[in-house]
Amino acid sequence: MESRNTDRPAPICVAALYNFVRFDDPAALREPLLKACRDNGVRGTLLLAPEGINGTIAGSQDGIDVVLAHVRSLPGCADLDVKYSSAQTMPFHRTKVRLKREIVTMGQGDLDPVAKAGTYVDPQDWNDLIADPDTIVIDTRNDYEVSVGQFEGAIDPRTPSFRDFPAWFRAERERLLGEGKPAKVAMYCTGGIRCEKSTAFLKAEGVEEVYHLKGGILKYLETVPEELSMWRGECFVFDQRVSVGHGLAPGSHLLCFACRRPVSRRDAASPLYEEGASCPACHGERSDEQRESYRERHRQEMLAEAEGRAHVGATLPEHGDDE
Repeated sequence: MESRNTDRPAPICVAALYNFVRFDDPAALREPLLKACRDNGVRGTLLLAPEGINGTIAGSQDGIDVVLAHVRSLPGCADLDVKYSSAQTMPFHRTKVRLKREIVTMGQGDLDPVAKAGTYVDPQDWNDLIADPDTIVIDTRNDYEVSVGQFEGAIDPRTPSFRDFPAWFRAERERLLGEGKPAKVAMYCTGGIRCEKSTAFLKAEGVEEVYHLKGGILKYLETVPEELSMWRGECFVFDQRVSVGHGLAPGSHLLCFACRRPVSRRDAASPLYEEGASCPACHGERSDEQRESYRERHRQEMLAEAEGRAHVGATLPEHGDDE
């Protein structure tokens, strides 16, 4: 009879969330939310701004439930939508609750995603929309994310940051939507939050028929069977899992410590890739002194892991608050 290992820990629950809502005093919400996370062993990053809340957290199912109950008790957050996945090990080193001007930075003043966002499209209806020749499909994510995977036929703006999206659209608008061109625009991102703003932006620019994928790529990969999928590749995520595939299964990419860009198997075979220190994308961007600093930090992290303790300085360079 096959024996079962009952000592194996349950997978970590990962919860991605956002909610556009008006907070009159986000600073007053910070400490109670941070305490709820720390008291329940929940790690990750949550952003608070006058326009709402955004972030990804991880911990035990019970701990996540307590923190989400706290978030849902905040003004206007009772109907908070959460996307769940799991990880075998904790994907975050620390617990952070940060105050920001925007929960996803676009720099376009007072856009109102609650009132002005585009039309949601459920994952099961997305294929029909993007297969329509009268639909222009735009990936709103950053260039390093798109390199890991994207929807078939989507336009890649090749933007290094979400802040660059408005300028890209204004420069390309005539080419994309000029006379005689398709009038429907469908946009997507990792979890849906960037599309709330990008569709509101396009509508403010006078584009009438704008759609976005409800729940983002993650919800699509979770619900649409692989054999019916129009997704190609993996989806970059903003934690230690690096990327996920269909069914939200762990992907094959690594993460470069120095620049936080995804590292493919091909990249990992490059002589410019050194675990914890550099990858082909950033090798020329960093000095020898910086790489030596990254090597030392990596050595300290590996030593801490071997001794079964947390490395108190362990953290990763950040992309920003794009997702």
